[in-house]
Amino acid sequence: MKELSAVAPAFRDMAHQIVWCAAATVDAAGRPRSRVLHPIWEWDGESLVGWIATGPTPIKRAHLEAHPYLSCNYWAPSQDTCVAECAAEWCFDLPTRERIWDLFANGPAPVGYDPAIIPGWDSAASEGFAALKLDPWRLRVMPASVMMAGEGEVLVWEG
Repeated sequence: MKELSAVAPAFRDMAHQIVWCAAATVDAAGRPRSRVLHPIWEWDGESLVGWIATGPTPIKRAHLEAHPYLSCNYWAPSQDTCVAECAAEWCFDLPTRERIWDLFANGPAPVGYDPAIIPGWDSAASEGFAALKLDPWRLRVMPASVMMAGEGEVLVWEG
């Protein structure tokens, strides 16, 4: 098992290169549900936090109310993969929503984008816009070279 400082930057870099992840939640009956989402990850040298600009749909809200966890699984055609298992928390306060709107609007390519391209999202104050905060408790990074050639290292951190 590695230290967070050895895994988080590699995870963030791979996740930001892949961009889209299969994100899974669990409903009140214990059944998984997956969707494709687009997190941005912030690494400050000590902690890693993910942010998703998303609509707080009734299904997402119900799932996270029953089980406040979300799994983000990234895969690239090259066979690079990384996974973040996270505690998830809705952030509906306007200052946080404005910060996350700006984080995406001014984010580095290819993860940055203008949130206003989403129908119904005119600003961070839009009713259909929310910020979902991800606090990982487990990270796994597996470069394609490990699976394809037996070279390199799988990085795993558990907090």
